Amino acid sequence: MPKTNSTLSEVTIPLLLDKKQKGEKITALTAYDYPTAKIVDLAGIDLILVGDSLGMVVLGYPNTIPVTMDEMIHHTRAVTRGAVRALVVGDMPYFSFHLSEEEAVRNASRFLKEAGAKAVKIEGATRKRLKLIRTLVEAEIPVMGHVGLTPQSLYHLGRFKVQGKENREARKIVKDAENLQKAGAFAVVLECIPLELARVITERLEVPTIGIGAGPHCDGQILVFHDLAGYSNGYLPKFVKRYAQLHDQMREAVRQYIQDVSVGEFPDDGHSYHLGGGVDLDEIKNG
Repeated sequence: MPKTNSTLSEVTIPLLLDKKQKGEKITALTAYDYPTAKIVDLAGIDLILVGDSLGMVVLGYPNTIPVTMDEMIHHTRAVTRGAVRALVVGDMPYFSFHLSEEEAVRNASRFLKEAGAKAVKIEGATRKRLKLIRTLVEAEIPVMGHVGLTPQSLYHLGRFKVQGKENREARKIVKDAENLQKAGAFAVVLECIPLELARVITERLEVPTIGIGAGPHCDGQILVFHDLAGYSNGYLPKFVKRYAQLHDQMREAVRQYIQDVSVGEFPDDGHSYHLGGGVDLDEIKNG
């Protein structure tokens, strides 16, 4: 019988580091609300990322750029209420860590103090970004790094595409990942890079790598829950594997509900309440 979150230990950062040392794979998914967090937590997921991808998946934005800190805190609160065991990581949204270190530390601390997350994720590995990560770690805010395709750089990149296919770019991604580890990141997300490159990075780093579109050699894998579950019906990247078709099932359920209401089949007697035996219905009718 598969274990549930009630029979497994709470996931901590040392536990994730231990998994890498033992060669055990780390499992991760996104979640943006209480019921989803509860489902994936009960299933035994190791790590839940409240990603700024919620802008596109839940809020209907065209990309992740418009997502605000308040929106991230709101959704992270809901997730931490549903996740008993998994390590919850809050994604620092665009322009929440760009103006000053003081503001960045304040915003990052909100994920821990207000929302109940255990860590934050920050995209990129510029010199300024690495300095910020060191500052956050010194402030006892655990940080997950992120290299390869960084969605917050969409306007600079022009479009979402695989990163690191050319020699110079590949070398830079490897160096960025190494620098994130040196800065104190407890794990590094590798997004949309060649599997060969992800293998090199995973072998070089002492901290876990979490892949999304980075092949099988990473220490762990993450997907957007809505993609995995078939909850959305839009474009899916090559790296996504669907394990269910919730969108079609939910649409059919709503269609059947409309049909039943339209022809008077719902609600029926079995879905209705009745007066108690001591009630005089004629008296009620006659006022």
